[in-house]
Amino acid sequence: MPKSSDQNKRKKIRASKNHQVWKRGFRSKEPSKSMKLRANAVILTVVLLSALGLSVNLFRIMVLQHDDYTEMANSRQFNTVTLSAARGSIYDANGAVLAQSATVYKIFLDPGLFRKEMELVEKRNEELREAARKKQEAGENARADVVDPAEIKRQVVEYLAETLELDQKKVEEAFDKDSNYVVLKKQVEKSRADRILAFINEIHVSGSGRTISLASVSRLSDTKRYYPQNELAASVIGFDNADGHGFYGVEKYYDEYLSGVDGRNITAVDANGNAMPYRYSKTYPAQDGDDVYMTLDMTIQTYLDNAVNDMVETFRVAEKGCGIMLNAKTGAVIAMSTSGGFDANTPYEVYDRERRTEINSIFNDKMRLDELNKAYEDQWRNKCISETYVPGSVFKVFTASAGLEEDKVSYYGDSFTCYGSETVAGKEIHCSNHRGHGTQTFEEILLHSCNPGFIQIGQRLGKDLFCKYFDAFGLSEKTGIDLPGETSSIYTSLNGMGPVELASSSYGQNNSLTPIEMVTGYAAVVNGGYLLKPYVVSKVVDKSGNVVLSNEKTVRRQVISEETSAEMRRALQFVVDGNNKSNAYIKGYKIGGKSGTSEKLEKRPAYEYVASYCCFAPADDPEIVLLIMADEPYSGDERYYGATVCAPYCRSVLEKTLPYLGYYPEYTEEEAAHKDITVPMLIDMSVSEAQRALEAQGLQYEISGEGDTVTMQMPITGTTVAKGGTVMLFTESSPHSEMIEVPPIAGTGKTLEQVNDMLAELGLNYVAKGSMDSSSQVSHQNVRAGTMVEKWSVIELSFGSDDDRG
Repeated sequence: MPKSSDQNKRKKIRASKNHQVWKRGFRSKEPSKSMKLRANAVILTVVLLSALGLSVNLFRIMVLQHDDYTEMANSRQFNTVTLSAARGSIYDANGAVLAQSATVYKIFLDPGLFRKEMELVEKRNEELREAARKKQEAGENARADVVDPAEIKRQVVEYLAETLELDQKKVEEAFDKDSNYVVLKKQVEKSRADRILAFINEIHVSGSGRTISLASVSRLSDTKRYYPQNELAASVIGFDNADGHGFYGVEKYYDEYLSGVDGRNITAVDANGNAMPYRYSKTYPAQDGDDVYMTLDMTIQTYLDNAVNDMVETFRVAEKGCGIMLNAKTGAVIAMSTSGGFDANTPYEVYDRERRTEINSIFNDKMRLDELNKAYEDQWRNKCISETYVPGSVFKVFTASAGLEEDKVSYYGDSFTCYGSETVAGKEIHCSNHRGHGTQTFEEILLHSCNPGFIQIGQRLGKDLFCKYFDAFGLSEKTGIDLPGETSSIYTSLNGMGPVELASSSYGQNNSLTPIEMVTGYAAVVNGGYLLKPYVVSKVVDKSGNVVLSNEKTVRRQVISEETSAEMRRALQFVVDGNNKSNAYIKGYKIGGKSGTSEKLEKRPAYEYVASYCCFAPADDPEIVLLIMADEPYSGDERYYGATVCAPYCRSVLEKTLPYLGYYPEYTEEEAAHKDITVPMLIDMSVSEAQRALEAQGLQYEISGEGDTVTMQMPITGTTVAKGGTVMLFTESSPHSEMIEVPPIAGTGKTLEQVNDMLAELGLNYVAKGSMDSSSQVSHQNVRAGTMVEKWSVIELSFGSDDDRG
């Protein structure tokens, strides 16, 4: 028993130990606490990263790309049609329309709707076929009056391509597009749009008695820009491009005001692209653009345009001419002209016929396109603000003003000696008069445009003062005119100016300025010394009549004193009135002015010249300043001087402009004794009454016919003729007028007295303009030699003096 008991105890102990070993082994296979912590960390990290990624993606979609996804959703849920705003109008100073938008139409296509319409056509065809089949089965004669959808499409495509002047293939492609709105053509005029709708509403299909009406081709109102003045001031007004925004000139500069804000018509559509009920539509009406009122006066603009273009043709100006008339007291631009312009209604048509022919003859496509783009840029460019030129002696007014203002020159007590040239730092600089002018007063060096005299003034000023006034007159900076494309002047700075540069700058040969810089600086010389900011727009007005922008006189700075300005006005009037009157002289008016002739040295060895003239009126209280410039007039006949080329055209413009502005002539006794006569109304007078009326006016007469009453007269009523001229009085019901051939007068060297005798003998009247010097010669005649005119017609002759060759 003890032994057995011991054995049982040992068995129990082994079993207990085995159980504990098994239990420990089982526990060793369970995860530990640290393992659980690591596992939880990994799972949590994955969850957090996934949540973060989801959040980032939601932020990207809902915030960063909100607009993109909204647009994508709207494109599927909404159909949007743009309602074009009417572009504001542009008017001149007197309210004449310069640019205006008229209602035209966009012709558009709904390809999706067209396909549905063709499905309905085919469905109707099936119904007709079925009806015809049943009748045939019943023994009746029946024919299915079906319509071929392909035939409808062919007719519509061909008609639209022909009527809208589009490529037929492109129209076909438009019908196949996956869209509900395809614009076929913009700016279609009403008459053409009406014809298209009439055709679409009643399409007669050949081979069928049926008529089809489509809704898939329609129109929307749009606007088109019209320029009633055509080429007049086109480079200033500008034009708009295909998207309706300004592309040049005022159209571009004030585009923000003129454009307005387009409206929208938004319609909800279903999954098939069909418009949903009306309550889902929303219309945002367009806000029409504001109206712009310019400072240009189209009457004066016409005077200036005609003068500049005539000058360019007469003197064969190679690089165009230009002109600017500025209000000397406010800076408002009254007229601005560049020759060789374009019609703003067709800006992409080369306006110059010869150049257009040359371009069309180029076979290489790239070369032709390059030349075409050059031609566009040339005809669009506003030479008044976008190009520079060497001003020559017109610049001398700045040197003279600076000398007076700084007391380096005395108006009455100073003298300047000219020996025909001036040597500066070893370089000889010539005067236009190589013999020399001798000793002169301040007024006389301006009158004679004496280079040595102004070199001496420049030396008295020194380069520091000279550059100070060059800057002060605004010649080293843009004027800030409200037009795009203004360029900067090219000039010698203070650091680069040596004795020779100072000398040549002092008489206007060293620096290159824009015409607008020149005329605004010139205005400061004569208006009391105030440099003004030029502007071409006076105000912008919204559709309610509210002025939203106003441009007024802006004084940039006062450059010279009122006293110096008054002395310069006196001196420049002396230039016009002195030496038996200059080429800009007008009887009864006080005019001040200065000519300029500069050399384009970069053209060496063949010299080319720039001629210009700048004047103002009335000389004692300037209202207007006028600059006319000719870039490279023909120099072969030595008639390229500013006094010869430009001064007569300045005079021509002022002769018309001053009375138009309300300034009328006030004659001196000498002028009254030689003033021209206006031919009175003589028709229906008795011959004896007409004779007495003409004798009282200092005119002669010639009678044609045996009647007692005047039935016709030549020259006609209101024509101006020189005192002592002759009027032909016709006394028959069907008078026969003798024709006279106009002789060559300009450039023949004949004086006023010689011309008077020659024309009187031929039976022609004349009226003389410009210089009244007995040695002056005819520089221009308004009727070409060889032209046949009625006897005693009036020939206008411009007499010129070449004394001023500066």
